[in-house]
Amino acid sequence: MDDRLNDLLRRMTLEEKVAQLLQLAAPFFRGAEDEGQITGPLEGLGLAEAHVRNSGSVLGLTGAAQVIAVQDAHLKSNRLGIPLLVMADIVHGYRTIFPVPLGIGCSWDLAGAEESARIAAKEAAAAGVHVTFAPMVDLVRDPRWGRVMESTGEDPYLNAEFARAFVRGFQGQDLARETDRVAACVKHFAAYGAAEAGRDYNTVDLSERQLREFYLPGYKAALDEGCEMVMTAFNTVDGIPATGNRRLMRKLLREEWGFDGVLISDWGALKELIPHGVAADEAEAARLAIQAGVDIEMMTSCYVHHLKALIEAGEVEERLVDEAVLRILRLKEKLGLFDNPYRGADPEREREVVYSDAHRRASRELAAKSCVLLKNEGGLLPLAREQRVALIGPFARSGDILGPWSWLGSRDDAVRLHDGMAARAADPGRIAVADGCGVDEAATEAQLREAMDAARDADVIVLALGERSEMSGEAGSRADIRLPQAQLDLVARLKALGKPMAAVLFNGRPLDLHGVADQADAVLEAWFPGSEGGAAVADLLYGAARPSGRLTMSFPYAVGQVPVYYNAYNTGRPKDAPDAQVRYVSQYLDIPNEPLYPFGYGLGYTSFAYGEAKLSAAEMSAETPLAVTVQVTNEGDAPGEEVVQLYVRDLAGEVVRPVKELKAFRKISLEPGETAQVTFELTEPQLRYYHADCTHASDAGAFLAYVGPNSRDAVGLAFRLIK
Repeated sequence: MDDRLNDLLRRMTLEEKVAQLLQLAAPFFRGAEDEGQITGPLEGLGLAEAHVRNSGSVLGLTGAAQVIAVQDAHLKSNRLGIPLLVMADIVHGYRTIFPVPLGIGCSWDLAGAEESARIAAKEAAAAGVHVTFAPMVDLVRDPRWGRVMESTGEDPYLNAEFARAFVRGFQGQDLARETDRVAACVKHFAAYGAAEAGRDYNTVDLSERQLREFYLPGYKAALDEGCEMVMTAFNTVDGIPATGNRRLMRKLLREEWGFDGVLISDWGALKELIPHGVAADEAEAARLAIQAGVDIEMMTSCYVHHLKALIEAGEVEERLVDEAVLRILRLKEKLGLFDNPYRGADPEREREVVYSDAHRRASRELAAKSCVLLKNEGGLLPLAREQRVALIGPFARSGDILGPWSWLGSRDDAVRLHDGMAARAADPGRIAVADGCGVDEAATEAQLREAMDAARDADVIVLALGERSEMSGEAGSRADIRLPQAQLDLVARLKALGKPMAAVLFNGRPLDLHGVADQADAVLEAWFPGSEGGAAVADLLYGAARPSGRLTMSFPYAVGQVPVYYNAYNTGRPKDAPDAQVRYVSQYLDIPNEPLYPFGYGLGYTSFAYGEAKLSAAEMSAETPLAVTVQVTNEGDAPGEEVVQLYVRDLAGEVVRPVKELKAFRKISLEPGETAQVTFELTEPQLRYYHADCTHASDAGAFLAYVGPNSRDAVGLAFRLIK
């Protein structure tokens, strides 16, 4: 392959090679009919027709007919007939939208995550897309940051497992042969999820140990699974913006990890080296980025305007451009584009597979698994099909349940909650529906009157509450993560009626649930559940499906705790120490230290009892793993699924260790009265961590293994690692 590509590279002029590093949005190309979903300015790049003609990739182009038209026009105008790479943000579905990734994470269903990516790839490939900018594997601890919805949570092990699953689903085994798959691009390298104050694009400042221990495992897992591309982050890493960070990109990503795939900047990030304060002008930004190993510049023009002059002045080696171009050409070859530049794009196939019934069924199933039942006092849920229900709230009839990054998803076609419940109830006429208020607009007198009238005649009130999609996602940071006051006022008014009340939440982040969790008898976290969201939630409300989701990101008691996460370090004065003084410990004076709902937490429509956990031995070594066994019994009268979780604590490491670390989990299904024995094998590599010198090893000594239903309610067992 490289002989063919090197020959092509030798025939390219320097201008053609540099232009191959340029990625532009769809409107720049002949044959494009619409703008796709793009952010940022389209003007001011100062590009000539030759730059577009020799550009290597296009962003936000889709639709089989349009892709074929653009590719055809490009091949006719490009001197060497080098095809375009077509890239797009297919994050949690193409046209069939699945739950947001944070919701998928809460399913703890790796096979379901892989299937969602496979379906997204199948639809996108039929529409002509070659590369998706997913998965996002940024570890997240601050729900103020809007992009937590795009991650799978706060745990590095679980994030890594989902990263692998998504890459397998998107890419399959052979991109050239499997033309219904797309290349994946893991993002955002690195540590974008650690933005200070939860403010998007903000500074990140981490020790190298924290970076390696918590934030890098997700990216590494995706690359180990064969992910073809990496996207740079907007943020700084150790004081240097990622897009110009030579140590991060050249030393760690390429040399230490051996990644030789394509590295692309995020939108406009290369030019942003200037306001970051590490580049004086576009020329310096271009030099820093190419020396850091960035192959594709997305939607800025520093490379095409300045690399040639930098090379001629001896400030940049031309071999760096050659290496970048060769990596891009290799990806095109892997996708089979030189032999079939219209790869996958097929209008007839597109009509057949996009938003098909089978894909919608898969979306509905995963949406039900992604919802987390947080509260269910008195067994209010599931509802009886004969009950008179007042469905009240701004999301009762809303199609805004797809969430951010649902590019081609249709809110008009999304199954609304009212429609889903009407299809499940014994008599749709027994469901009275009212908006009650706007998402963040105070209720009018007419809205309140309609809501109160509906509630007075009902046996139970179902509240449909949440955030608009635009309130989370990119640039969706919020300092106040409670529901808008208009909705809290509505809840208080309805609470005064004394009716049983269940709340369903549609949102993209963990919320401060005061005013909801303390008022409602039941709370179901639905996230943004996707195209079939209303049907999936109705399935859960009426018991046709059973809640099995578990949180992968803690819900704070109050925003003042943030960041609050389960795998934190202890302190020298922990609040729960046996000899702790009343005041002089690490605590808040006005709220608990603990989150309202911890990592791993979730309820079902039955109850599970854990027997006494047992270890196969009191000691383990590298040669003799430890078996951790527990019996779990379904004590209720309904079938259910339980996520049995294994955590470990290293009691005395060379450096401080987290109070708990997830090491494994099993999702089991039990009939009423059924008991299952769950056994985990704990091995020495699972006890390794990054030491003060960043070597990765385990220490002999005392440990605790915890088994339980979540990170809080787990029983610890002592053992020792012997070396």
